[in-house]
Amino acid sequence: MPVKPPRPPSPPLNALRAFEAAARLGGFTRAADELCVTPGAVAQQVKQLEAWAGEPLFERRAHGVVLTPVGKTVGPLLETAFDALGDAVSALRQAATPQRIHIAASPAVAQLWLSPRLPELRQAYPALELSLTAMEHPPNLEREQFDIALFMVPEGAPHQIATDVVRPACSPQLAENLRKPHDLLNVPCLADSVWVGDWDLWLAQNAADLTGRLRGPSYSLYALAVQEAVNGGGVLMGHECLIAPLVEAGRLVYPFPSLVATGLALSLSTRQPAVGPLAQLMDHLSSESGF
Repeated sequence: MPVKPPRPPSPPLNALRAFEAAARLGGFTRAADELCVTPGAVAQQVKQLEAWAGEPLFERRAHGVVLTPVGKTVGPLLETAFDALGDAVSALRQAATPQRIHIAASPAVAQLWLSPRLPELRQAYPALELSLTAMEHPPNLEREQFDIALFMVPEGAPHQIATDVVRPACSPQLAENLRKPHDLLNVPCLADSVWVGDWDLWLAQNAADLTGRLRGPSYSLYALAVQEAVNGGGVLMGHECLIAPLVEAGRLVYPFPSLVATGLALSLSTRQPAVGPLAQLMDHLSSESGF
């Protein structure tokens, strides 16, 4: 009769993934954010892997965790392995369903820059199936199954679409009462929780004595602040690359000419190399900063 001895058990893939993320990112909390689980779940998975290995992989300290010598040895090997696995999965998706493209973008970019372009993209690429996910921070394209990421990132990144510059913007009616920066004391100045330093950045170069003196409501989403500015509810610090269509349509105007660079840029990133329909879409998006 054939002999079928039991094989030694392998460690669970989820445990390996949790350890790799924690080792690469420097802690359980950041790993949990990337993996969309709780820090406790990451800690439990790491404990499971340590039990399988028979050795601790992290030293638990009062202010976090530190890799042990064994953890330092294994961490880079697993990072390389998961990179290769991610490449293989990406290649499989592109080969099997090249017409399905998953885009991740910040909420402001998704709502104000990309969404108005979707009809144009559908017309230019009728065979494509575009999915869009709005998220606060750029995904790790080596780990998450997105094909394209569109975010405001520090200048100098590859596939930079537009340099980010800001200046006050408001409805044409409200602009009639704004002749100089100090007139901003008489109107609501809209703020948002995404780019909290915009007003201070602009004021530092145009009216430094107004810093901390402007008042107005705050919004958790930049697109909400934009809509309120269109409605005449106040003056917005406008990111030109995001609100350009509203300015071209006359729904927003710039009461003051001075603009300030933020040090960010609207940039496009993808897992390399992009081929087929994905490469075509990348070229299309990279080439346009306007309509």
